Amino acid sequence: MGVLRHLLTTVRTAFGLLVWKKSTGSIDFASLQQLLQYRINNTELFYEALSHRSYLQVSENESIMSNERLEFLGDAVLNLAVAEYLFKLHTDAPEGGLTKMRARLVNRKVLSIYARELQLGKFILMSPSASAVTRRGLETILADAYEAIIGAIYLDSGYHDAKEFTLRTIHRALDKGIVKTEDENFKSLLLEHAQASGFGAPRYVTINEEGPDHDRTFTVEVFIGNESYGVGRGKNKKDAEQAAAEKALQQMNIL
Repeated sequence: MGVLRHLLTTVRTAFGLLVWKKSTGSIDFASLQQLLQYRINNTELFYEALSHRSYLQVSENESIMSNERLEFLGDAVLNLAVAEYLFKLHTDAPEGGLTKMRARLVNRKVLSIYARELQLGKFILMSPSASAVTRRGLETILADAYEAIIGAIYLDSGYHDAKEFTLRTIHRALDKGIVKTEDENFKSLLLEHAQASGFGAPRYVTINEEGPDHDRTFTVEVFIGNESYGVGRGKNKKDAEQAAAEKALQQMNIL
C-alpha cells in the first residue's frame, strides 16, 4: 500500500498537484486576503467568485453556484470604476479618447494580466479538463475570476472598496509597464530617431524567457549599433520590444 500511495502521489504531482487539490474544494482564504490586500467578511461570496462553471460537474456540493453571476456584476463595477478614474484623471480628453483608454484597461487579455499579478490561478476551483485548456481559454477563466472577485468585494463591502481594489490592481500593472492606456508605437519612434541620427535600424534581442507556457514573460534588450539602450519586459515579445524601445527613448531624452 505504501508503494501504491507513493505512486499515486507522483502521478498527481506530474499532472498538476494544484489541480488535484482544487478538486477538494478548499481555498486558503488567509493567503487570498494577503494577495487581494482585502479583508474578507463573507467567505461564501469569494468561494462562489472562484468557482468556474466546470467545477460544478466535479463538486459534491450541489448548492454551489458558478462565478458567472458575480462576473456579470463585477464587469459593471469595473467599468464604472475605470470610467470614473479616467474621467477625473484626463479632464480634457474627449469621449472617444476616454472610451479607447477604458477599452485598453478592461479588455479580456488585460483582465487576465491583472488576475495573474494577483496569482488568482492558484485559487480558482475548476475541473481537471478545464485546467488543461489552451492559453486563450485560460485567459478567459482568469479574466472572469477577476471580475467575479470585484463583484464579491462589492457585495461584501460596497463600491468604495471594490473601486479601491480595482484601481490598485490597475496601477500595479501600469507601474510595471505591462499595461498601457496610450497606444504609442515606441518602436516606430525609435526607428525614426535612430535613422535620422545615422545609426541605422535598432536591433532587438530576447535575453530571457521565464514562466510556464501559459504565462510567459519575455525580456528584450534593444541595441543601436553596438550599444545597449534599454531593456524591457512583457507578456509577449512584441510588448517587451515596445517596452525596451520606450526605455531607449527615455535614455535619449526624447520622451
